Amino acid sequence: MDPRFLPHNSHRTDTRRFRGRDPQLAHLDSCPFRHRSAILDRLPTSAPGVYSLGGGRQTGKSTLLKQWVAELLDRGVPPTAITYLTGELIDDHHGLLMHLTAHLDDAPAGVPNYLVVDEVTYIRDWDKGVKFAADAGLLERTALVVTGSDLGMVQDARMRFPGRRGEADVTDFHLHPLSFREYVDLVGVGADGDDPEMPPAVVDAVYAAFDRYLLHGGYLTAINDLAGDGTIRPSTLATYSDWIRGDMLKRGKQEPYLREVLDAIVTRYTSQMTWNALARDLSIDHPRTVAEYVGLLERMDAACVLPALVEDKLAAAPKKARKLVFPDPFVLHAVRAWLDPSADPFESQIRAAVADPVWASRIVEACVATHCRRAHPTYYIKAQGEVDVAYVRDGRFWPVEVKWANQLRPKTVKQIARYPNGEIWSKNRQPGTIAGVKVLPLPLQLLRI
Repeated sequence: MDPRFLPHNSHRTDTRRFRGRDPQLAHLDSCPFRHRSAILDRLPTSAPGVYSLGGGRQTGKSTLLKQWVAELLDRGVPPTAITYLTGELIDDHHGLLMHLTAHLDDAPAGVPNYLVVDEVTYIRDWDKGVKFAADAGLLERTALVVTGSDLGMVQDARMRFPGRRGEADVTDFHLHPLSFREYVDLVGVGADGDDPEMPPAVVDAVYAAFDRYLLHGGYLTAINDLAGDGTIRPSTLATYSDWIRGDMLKRGKQEPYLREVLDAIVTRYTSQMTWNALARDLSIDHPRTVAEYVGLLERMDAACVLPALVEDKLAAAPKKARKLVFPDPFVLHAVRAWLDPSADPFESQIRAAVADPVWASRIVEACVATHCRRAHPTYYIKAQGEVDVAYVRDGRFWPVEVKWANQLRPKTVKQIARYPNGEIWSKNRQPGTIAGVKVLPLPLQLLRI
């Protein structure tokens, strides 16, 4: 094996000490909270094929795969049957094929083997190497897992390897930041989202957990920062914003334009906007350029575009204004810390935003939209009035108005009242109705998505 990859393959020299010597697993073991993703139960244990794991930066893809390696070893997979490669150290598809062949030469004969290529999109023409290996029959006993922070990689895998993915029911995975339900399970609140009669003390604990979730989102590093230090370190925020900038620059984009686009998203957070209107307000000359920057951010899982819903078609309205949000509260906080540097961004920006009624409402609305979006096609409704979120399930759309305020007034729910199945997700801790519309406790609804 190329010695550059040895730090990520210490299982080959001493299986028993792998968890303590591996950089990702050793760091995870030192944290107050350690998460095990449900994706681990769906990754291959014996089925050969080409699998993909996509997700934004800092969501824990590398750590998840190291956990997978550890669990394979616990099942008795021979250490030499597992190889972990990092795409940053491989130039092109020729190099990838060389390392893949070296792995197969080392792997024991007659048993399944496992090859991980982390951040495969760093490798020029990586798909050519994988396609050649599959067509040449080199992957007949191999579960090849490729990862990338560009979600286009998953789409590429679907299109470019037809008939070469293997026989597993699921071959593509998307790792999100922890959902609110995953966070509640992580910190041991003991809430069952399916329990309609949750005790008041548990409801209080869920609401307290949601207040913390608005500070750190679902990013485990930020969660552990707050748990261990009572704050989110500036370096944690900077690491994420540096990745966004670095990945955009690698794609030939300009940092001043990126700054303008991100600032526009923050300034108009959860508000309707068009590419033309943004281009008029920014120094970027053409609306298509704005759309291109936002599209790249979306591919990187660093932004979410919520289109308006065409109600009778259950599809996006291509010519109507869109809403732009970030996929997690932590991303919003990291971007704001980069745009407006502060000596203590946690106190001056993050706590201040969550304490401000207007900003808190925006953050909560984005939380609802992005949580719904993980499970269902999600839009907003632009009609005589606006409905914050509309997700499509079971052949119909379900409108949700988000009201994170201490009081609800009938005149503020006029549009949602037009829909028989409309719901208001609110700050209220008890279900109720207003103007004939169901009012449900918002954090509890997030647990149930």
